[in-house]
Amino acid sequence: MPDLSVEFRGVKAPNPFWLASAPPTNSEYQVRRAFDAGWGGAVWKTLGFEPIVNVSSRYGAIDFEGRKVVGLNNIELITDRTLDVNLAEIARVKKAHPKHALFVSLMVESRREAWHEIVKRTQDAGADGIELNFGCPHGMSERGMGSAVGQVPEYARMITGWAKEVATVPVMVKLTPNVADVTAIGRAAVEGGADALSLINTINSVMGVDLETLAPKPSVGGYGSHGGYCGPAVKPIALNMVSSLAKDPRVGVPISGIGGIETWQDAAEFLLLGAGSVQVCTAVMHRGFRIVDGLIDGLSGWMRSKGFGRIGDFAGKSVPRLKPWGELDLNYKVVAEIDQAKCIHCGLCYVACEDGCHQSIRWEREPAQVGIRPGVGDGSLNVFTIEQDSCVGCNMCSLVCPVEGCIAMKPVDRGLAPMSWNQYQAMLAEERVAKIEPPGHA
Repeated sequence: MPDLSVEFRGVKAPNPFWLASAPPTNSEYQVRRAFDAGWGGAVWKTLGFEPIVNVSSRYGAIDFEGRKVVGLNNIELITDRTLDVNLAEIARVKKAHPKHALFVSLMVESRREAWHEIVKRTQDAGADGIELNFGCPHGMSERGMGSAVGQVPEYARMITGWAKEVATVPVMVKLTPNVADVTAIGRAAVEGGADALSLINTINSVMGVDLETLAPKPSVGGYGSHGGYCGPAVKPIALNMVSSLAKDPRVGVPISGIGGIETWQDAAEFLLLGAGSVQVCTAVMHRGFRIVDGLIDGLSGWMRSKGFGRIGDFAGKSVPRLKPWGELDLNYKVVAEIDQAKCIHCGLCYVACEDGCHQSIRWEREPAQVGIRPGVGDGSLNVFTIEQDSCVGCNMCSLVCPVEGCIAMKPVDRGLAPMSWNQYQAMLAEERVAKIEPPGHA
């Protein structure tokens, strides 16, 4: 069996699957159950000095074509239980589960003394590490905390430095995605002494409006507020930000990936793009702690099929394959090809190409043939073929096709050497220089 254990900034865990700081890590009862179920680590829900009061209701979801909770919005804040109660529970959990990673998320006002006190008390309770919550986009940011800190590099650098002044355990900084350039904040946190980074926190959002009552969702007495968006829909955004930090030479610290992780495939993608551990929230809120069995079994099976003996054998391997657009090969070409034996003649590919893309699919009516699904009515059926001379290889037909493997994208060898936009511009510049007449030329 592959070894799924990880060591994240000196903290060991039996596997890379951790619970994110969120409702599933709100209590001793929940974290104990999670560790018993097989989760490798957890980040305790954010602690502060004063318990806050949450609103009701506080969650909203996007469903899409029969699939529930594709995206989840929340306006819930940090823990509503006292600091003393939380710290006592943290101590008991760590004593009962010494081999599991337990970080604790923290958020207090921007005073050095406040950060010193809560960091000391948290590590004294036995936490393996702390996570500074610089990402919460609602409620706490209005109080000068959360993303109000994480959106300003100077603040992120300063508060990270305060925490590091007294920390004896690793300090991980959780970053907000609600910025133009996440690397600027990541670099600032590292300059402040951060031992690791985690991202993404939730995305600022308004979930929708009830068209009957006209109240925003979720509704609090007929009114709403902006909240944090998470769930499967945010995964591509999270992957982009994680990989951006992973390939930045000025960052260079371990990354815990968060955002839309539901399956072992999602987790593998985060690990390939630079994460050293992954944190899960929405999927657990939707389906419970038991999903960790599928995560462990699926990742183990994939690693075994690829010949990977441990997480470190493949972590970050896909990062070098992400390039700026200007470095991509403009001479590389693929075209679509339809397997007529698999085609169900629905016409979705034709509609997508004809109206939305490049008009490269031919639609004809032909008599039903042996080996092709019979038509209806007059016995003829719609047959769609690719006009490969005009196909630009955009992939859209293969993306909308409902039949797995029916439309494939085939590379075309045009006998051209690789040529990127940057290379092309450099060649043009050389030609222009060559045409400039030397000084004094008559």
